[in-house]
Amino acid sequence: MTATPAQYDVIRRPIITEKATLASEANAVVFEVSADATKPLIKEAVEALFGVKVKAVNTVVTKGKNKRFRGRPGTRNDVKKAYVTLEEGHAIDVTTGLA
Repeated sequence: MTATPAQYDVIRRPIITEKATLASEANAVVFEVSADATKPLIKEAVEALFGVKVKAVNTVVTKGKNKRFRGRPGTRNDVKKAYVTLEEGHAIDVTTGLA
């Protein structure tokens, strides 16, 4: 499978946090995805971009927090995350980037 430009729009960036690192022990990778991306679309994009087999995709929408920017109130954007569980024997090293 070859990657299309639309698949790069679905998967925005990997999320590297403490919780995402704990998920990687269960053979899962966390990505920030576009807000209108569906689970089948995310699965197809990850399989095409990284050449792995996806077992399951779970999504969560994190609502933006109310914060202050330079003394003025504002709201952060909502973020949709995808927890992608990979089949046994497959792995993605998100620390090296796309090659």
